[in-house]
Amino acid sequence: MIKKVVVVFVCICISFLFSIKGFAKDRFDYEQTGKAIWDIPTTKPLIALTFDDGPHPIYTKKIMDLLDRYDAKATFFVTGSQVEKLPEVIQQLANNGHEIGNHTYHHFYSHTMSKQILRAEIKETEKKIVEITGVYPHLFRPVGGYYDDMIIETAAEENYQVVMWSWHQDSKDWANPGVGHIIRNVLPKAQSGDIILFHDAGGKRTQTVQALEVIIPALLNEGYELVTVSDLIKMTNHWTLFKQL
Repeated sequence: MIKKVVVVFVCICISFLFSIKGFAKDRFDYEQTGKAIWDIPTTKPLIALTFDDGPHPIYTKKIMDLLDRYDAKATFFVTGSQVEKLPEVIQQLANNGHEIGNHTYHHFYSHTMSKQILRAEIKETEKKIVEITGVYPHLFRPVGGYYDDMIIETAAEENYQVVMWSWHQDSKDWANPGVGHIIRNVLPKAQSGDIILFHDAGGKRTQTVQALEVIIPALLNEGYELVTVSDLIKMTNHWTLFKQL
């Protein structure tokens, strides 16, 4: 009986290792095609802060004020439904030099979602952003960070670069784990070329704002420049690796 249990356990472990390998291979395959990125390999002291699910009438403005105080730039992956409610916030983000990315219209994804529905989600959000800012977004972040061939290819067909985040840089602020926890999730692991995940909406984001009050000046004091994702790509000479955005 014990032998059988051991054999089953070993099989599970092997299966798990192969699944990790397959997931990692997917990532690197996508990066080589230039259709998706997680971070940028560079020694230049550059980091991109990104914010999902906004805009929010309170938290997006607080985060924007904090960024502007330190002359830092960031990329905001917005949902079309929120953009429609808060066009003035989107306009202010654009006016202040921050980047607007596409995060679908309804912030919804299902494994059964068709390509047609995903395309409609992307295009409707794009339309709202262009109506307000006059600028076409070219970065797309899939909901929940879930990606597959259909999502990557659909985004590419619509002239979008898929942007994920560094595997070691999920702040986990979405769980409201505490200000200190968010800070510890980010600062000790920070390195050049990181794309860091935060949220400015989708729940109460007081902890995110308070954590950023520590994280932003700390990163700057360590010599990092906080830039948009597009500038991270351009400033590290990776522009030619990826398709022209």
